[in-house]
Amino acid sequence: MIDIVADESGPQDVAVGGTGEPAERGPLPVLPLRDVVPVPDTMIPLAVGQERSVRLVEDVLAGDRRLVLAASRDAEVETPGPDGVHRTGVLGQVVRMLKVPDGTLRLLVQGTQRVRIQEFTQEEPYLVARTEDLPDVVEGDAAASPELAALQRSVQETFSRIVEAVPYLPEELQLAVANIEDPVALSHLIAGSLRIPTDQKQELLEEVDVKARLRRLMGILARELEVISIGTEIQSQVQSELDKGQREYVLRQQLKAIQEELGESDPLEAELAELRDQLDALDLPDTVAEQTDRELHRLEALPQSSAEHGVIRTYLEWIVSLPWNDRTRDQLQLAHARRVLDEDHHGLEDVKDRILEFLAVRQLKPDARGSILCLVGPPGVGKTSLGRSIARAMGRKFERISAGGVRDEAEIRGHRRTYIGAMPGTIIRALRDAGSSNPLLMVDEIDKLGSMGPGGGPESALLEVLDPEQNATFRDHYLDVPFDLSRVMFITTANTLDTIPGPLRDRMEVIRLAGYTAQEKLEIAKRYLVPRQLDRHGLRRSAVGFGAPALRALIDDYTREAGVRNLEREIGRVIRKLAREIVEGEEAAATDPEADAGDAPEERPRPRRVTISKARVEELLGRGPFAGSSQQLRKRTRSPGVATGLAWTPVGGDVLFVEAAGMPRMGGSPAVTITGQLGDVMKESVEAALTWVRGHLHVVAPEVPDDWFATHDLHVHVPAGATPKDGPSAGITVATALVSLLSGREVRPEVAMTGEITLTGEVLPIGGLKEKALAAQRNGVTTVIAPRENERDAEDVPEPLRSRIAFVWVDRVEDVLEAALGGLPPGRAG
Repeated sequence: MIDIVADESGPQDVAVGGTGEPAERGPLPVLPLRDVVPVPDTMIPLAVGQERSVRLVEDVLAGDRRLVLAASRDAEVETPGPDGVHRTGVLGQVVRMLKVPDGTLRLLVQGTQRVRIQEFTQEEPYLVARTEDLPDVVEGDAAASPELAALQRSVQETFSRIVEAVPYLPEELQLAVANIEDPVALSHLIAGSLRIPTDQKQELLEEVDVKARLRRLMGILARELEVISIGTEIQSQVQSELDKGQREYVLRQQLKAIQEELGESDPLEAELAELRDQLDALDLPDTVAEQTDRELHRLEALPQSSAEHGVIRTYLEWIVSLPWNDRTRDQLQLAHARRVLDEDHHGLEDVKDRILEFLAVRQLKPDARGSILCLVGPPGVGKTSLGRSIARAMGRKFERISAGGVRDEAEIRGHRRTYIGAMPGTIIRALRDAGSSNPLLMVDEIDKLGSMGPGGGPESALLEVLDPEQNATFRDHYLDVPFDLSRVMFITTANTLDTIPGPLRDRMEVIRLAGYTAQEKLEIAKRYLVPRQLDRHGLRRSAVGFGAPALRALIDDYTREAGVRNLEREIGRVIRKLAREIVEGEEAAATDPEADAGDAPEERPRPRRVTISKARVEELLGRGPFAGSSQQLRKRTRSPGVATGLAWTPVGGDVLFVEAAGMPRMGGSPAVTITGQLGDVMKESVEAALTWVRGHLHVVAPEVPDDWFATHDLHVHVPAGATPKDGPSAGITVATALVSLLSGREVRPEVAMTGEITLTGEVLPIGGLKEKALAAQRNGVTTVIAPRENERDAEDVPEPLRSRIAFVWVDRVEDVLEAALGGLPPGRAG
């Protein structure tokens, strides 16, 4: 049951404004208010729910119903103490109280006199304090003060304008304010009616000077009026735009209904209406929406026979076809990604770890901008297919574009619509094909960009595409509106970094794919290549099997590459020959007169499973072009003056032979001939090696006379002369070949070497150790001589390969000769 207690006697001890001395009164209960500042001469509705506040109200109602209302300093504190309430408050008289069934109280309190709390006399169970009255101060005669009258009139006029604009203030309040002549009552009424911040309302309460209070109140009213006017202007603008759109919609629907009623529907109008509906359904950015709306109005005004009509229509159709807000949800579970990557690719642990790191960062920070990955490696190592696997692991759409041979910026950015046959560039077309604004876009062969065309270089356009700081506002020349590429994940591929422009290379994180070991190729062939080729050639996997010896023969004797592309090609050759044999056997069985004519073809017994052996491979393909490579090494190095070197190429590592020959001089000055299509760097390496050998002739070949170089011509040759060769790693190979020639000792056939030489005999570090080690394995080399400073790079070489190849780390040329020739000859001098 709800109990309502009303005050019959009315307010008591109401103090009016005056100029007398503050009057002290006995201790009174203090009720702290949260987010409410009491104002004198006003009715204050309150809701009381705390236990101590309920007790305070009950005690007040049992007494003279008087209490002090004071605002809390911190609204977050539920039970403030003496330091948590403002010292200036209002003396109140409880007029009405209502008990609610949930235990809370609803009060209506009449604010009377402004008071100041002198000191608190009690804190429990609620606050009690002694107070003093704070009368309002008016200098001189209030009625005769023109300044006070002007302030009062300005406050009344400004507040009247606010009442007209604000819906929560009743119109009766405007009339009441206009009829108040007392400036004190005016300030109290307006302060209690406005929704102003509590700190400003507390400042008004604490101000006892009436003129200063009215000035402060005038400033608050002026600011409130300005805010209201700005809000009204914004609302009118929004309403105007809405009314315009609704009016156009209604008129268009009416026009459509009239045309349908008259049977005059125009196919062109239907197409334009459909195009408009498609554009309205897109949540386009503001700038794009303005552009498309402008173009659509132009299209509606142009006749269909106009040449520009088709151009604008095609442009709008491109806008509709693009995935402005369509995106796929990223699959960021690391276990799922690892499983997908392992299913599609064997090995490549460095690349897989980098992808998992990228996904882990995306889990922690979804809006993180990832770096652009650049997969660098020889052909056939799986760069493109790896990008497809990454897209599948992340649950993104995959699109691929080729940068090979691109010579014009317009192929990336598109052509402007002023050109005949203009269309967007490859980036926008790829996004249209993907149907998603966050696909994985692979830019293949970025190292094969063409030379600069008449419209500018393509690398300048790719700079903006691949830069995370710029591609959020990528602007295609055809669209001529910004498109956000920041959500696209870009992966580029290249065979070498040398031909990629420096600024473009600087924006990418390079991940190298050196190639596969023989064991890795064997596993890849078993898991991926053989099943794929069987499916492509129409043979069941259960009908044909490749033995490990057969696959090893294809790897060692028929292919010599860093990747597996040629290996797959050779597997396909074997399967095609088997397919021919199977078909010829079935045709022969079908024409056999002894065959049972009643047997249906599908009921004939299937051929038994065929297992391909090494001998079968040789029978089908003939002798492999690389068979007996280890014997080739022994044959090439069995004569003094030949050394085996290791080189890095864009298609992987390779071995090269350096040959040195000396001939008695037939006349003229001694000559040194260098052949084999060597670049400037290798020619300098030959000269440096020759200088070191001549300076240490008595050490490396003490039996050779000191004037040997004065009486002999020298020829240094690197075979395969049609192939250009260059690089800073042939110095020790040339020096070893020269020492072998002079000393008459053969270089060990199982040894290959790489390293640059200085004039003092030091061996300098090289790059591409992993690629060179793989090339050594493919050619049957078992010992690799390399600079000692590259010893830390041996960790990049796969463990199975490190166990099969012995690395000899050297600091000086003497160490190289020790390992390649079995040491220096006896009797050497210092």
